[in-house]
Amino acid sequence: MSDTKTAAYICKGCGLGERLDTAQLANLAESEGKCAITRQHDFLCNQDGVGTIRNDIDNEGVTHVVIAACSRRAKTEAFNFDDVALTRANLREGVVWVRPDSEEARETTQEMADDYVRMACAEIQYMHQPAGNQEAGSNKRILVVGGGVSGMTAALESSKAGYEVLVVEKTAELGGWAAKLHRRVPTREPFADPQDAGVVELIKAINDDQNVQVFLNSTIVRTSGAPGRFSVDIGTESGTTTTENVGAIIQASGFRNYDASQLPELGFGQSPDVVDQAGLEELAKQANGKPIQRPSDGKEVNSVVFIQCAGQRSNAEGHLPYCSGHCCNTSIKQAMYFKDANPGVDTVVMFDDLRTPGNGEDFYRSAQRKGVIFTKGKPQGVNKNNGQLEVKFHDMILDEDAIAKADLVVLATGQVPNSGADIEQLAAASDSEDTQNENAELTVPVDSILNLNYRQGPDLPHLRHGFSDSHFICFPYETRRSGIYTCGPVRRPMDIAQAAVDATGAALKAIQAVENASVGRAAHPRSGDLSFPSFRKEGCTQCKRCTVECPFGAIDEDEERYPVFNESRCRRCGTCMGACPVRVISFENYSVDTVGQQVKAVDMPDEFDEKPRILLLACENDAYPALDMAAQQGLVYSPFVRILPVRCLGSVNAIWISDALNSGYDGIMLMGCKKGDDYQCHFVKGSEMAYDRMGKIDDTLQQLQLETERVVTHEVEITDIHRVPQLINEYAAKIDEIGMNPFKGF
Repeated sequence: MSDTKTAAYICKGCGLGERLDTAQLANLAESEGKCAITRQHDFLCNQDGVGTIRNDIDNEGVTHVVIAACSRRAKTEAFNFDDVALTRANLREGVVWVRPDSEEARETTQEMADDYVRMACAEIQYMHQPAGNQEAGSNKRILVVGGGVSGMTAALESSKAGYEVLVVEKTAELGGWAAKLHRRVPTREPFADPQDAGVVELIKAINDDQNVQVFLNSTIVRTSGAPGRFSVDIGTESGTTTTENVGAIIQASGFRNYDASQLPELGFGQSPDVVDQAGLEELAKQANGKPIQRPSDGKEVNSVVFIQCAGQRSNAEGHLPYCSGHCCNTSIKQAMYFKDANPGVDTVVMFDDLRTPGNGEDFYRSAQRKGVIFTKGKPQGVNKNNGQLEVKFHDMILDEDAIAKADLVVLATGQVPNSGADIEQLAAASDSEDTQNENAELTVPVDSILNLNYRQGPDLPHLRHGFSDSHFICFPYETRRSGIYTCGPVRRPMDIAQAAVDATGAALKAIQAVENASVGRAAHPRSGDLSFPSFRKEGCTQCKRCTVECPFGAIDEDEERYPVFNESRCRRCGTCMGACPVRVISFENYSVDTVGQQVKAVDMPDEFDEKPRILLLACENDAYPALDMAAQQGLVYSPFVRILPVRCLGSVNAIWISDALNSGYDGIMLMGCKKGDDYQCHFVKGSEMAYDRMGKIDDTLQQLQLETERVVTHEVEITDIHRVPQLINEYAAKIDEIGMNPFKGF
């Protein structure tokens, strides 16, 4: 550390100077924190304050900076010194804004501020300015898998931004399902009539774009590499293979229609005059604006019944439990096919709930004006009687059973994603040893889309109902495979308009990925972070916990079973660091030591002072912002808590817990994101893994004859602004009830 020079800057603005003894803070930074330079400033974030820091970096040789002012989430542009190691002590949101401005509270408020300065100074001594990933990939081409509306839109938007694009389509022509439509639902006012699908224009734009190269009758045979340096083998129908290098991948593989043959009770397969929505589109294209004819005898259809939610929004075996989003608008559009060709056709849309996203009720009202009848009813069966179909249903308005006669019945079935193989399918297709080997040949029961060369499997993980991986709450397009994004109905059910917007978003994220990769920066959510994990091989026990627990497939093993880090895939969450039992994994600016030294730096009162100390390890993505917003609202919590932000609860190493208990902390709280099926963890699995690890801590506490309440974990959402202070205060009361840590003072 002899070549480092640390400077601490204490801000007096935003009430800090009136509430705190800033001279004492500066003395602490100098004496205990070993800072070579300490300065106080009235408003550190103004031009003069920032200039003071900049001058010390440029002219005084400062390499490490401690800023004791507001939260690390505030004034990020003002304090953006990317050529030094930097940390922040949160004195505004973390101290003065959460404590009452009274004489009685002054002592404990100052103690909080003193400890946060000590913690920041301790952390900075073990931080290094990241140099960036030297293995950064520089390829900025974007691969789009799928040539439907989603894929073509993503390709065109990427091209407009100046990037080369490869489009791989498994069929002989572009267009996807949209190319099979007679018309589409309108996307603009007045939402009165079906409009042209616009697919011909999209295809022409693709073919005319010199930045876009199209592979038809082609599939992805193998995908390896990482953002900025993916290698993709594209197989053609003739059996030849072309290897292309790309920087990011957009999966727009679309959907297939629900198999209506699973609905014999609704007449599908029993009569050719019962069709699904895709079948009706084919009939409408054949009619080309003229009256639609029924398949059984070619006679003009004079009556038609549309049955909504056929085989979907149902928990029956084989049905889809979700709503596919587009079906109600699609049935309204298709009902207009009949009315526009012949206003006399008896057209009934039978629904339980009618949903028309994107156009309010305008399109629905337009259909009503054309004479389309909407009936709230639950179908009970479809039979054929004397050459005519009979739809038996329960009229939910009149609360009685009824029969509707029709020449044609249309079933509004749902979307099933083309998402490839799932991890669970892989587990059934191979033994556990094979799934740990990235190079193992696996046999899966469905066709793979991407054929990824990842230890976790050849396709993106699946969410509920088989849709491809997507952090749909916080980062809609991101998947657990860095540099690979999903869009369109493979990500969630949606219509054409939504798919086009979705594709644009995915294109922007892919562009961000290739630009970040080219300079060795991390992707979301720590976009711009130049750090990446390293490990001490001599201390590694080859336990494989880091490789197994990494949510993003960023760690493999070499021939000797030592971990091999693929930095370009890494999201910098630190989950591997939290998993490592021998503490040999670290980041240049975030490590077992940077956190551990903060834990130990707090001044620990003895048991007779009646001032307990509670350590709160708070996830920087949800819990820490919630704490900041609670402070902004003036919500007060216990002065005995010391909050330490962590990248993710998944990065919490058990050594921090034992160090805290040994140091005399009376209680330890962990606050992370919501886990489970509706997870909000920015790093997907981090919060869940922290819960599992802390569950094992209970056994250790009991062996030490400590109460299990000494360590608690909470799921916290970013909106829990009032709940978070309440949790702290309730826990402080609990610690007061169970008493001080018996190891305090040893």
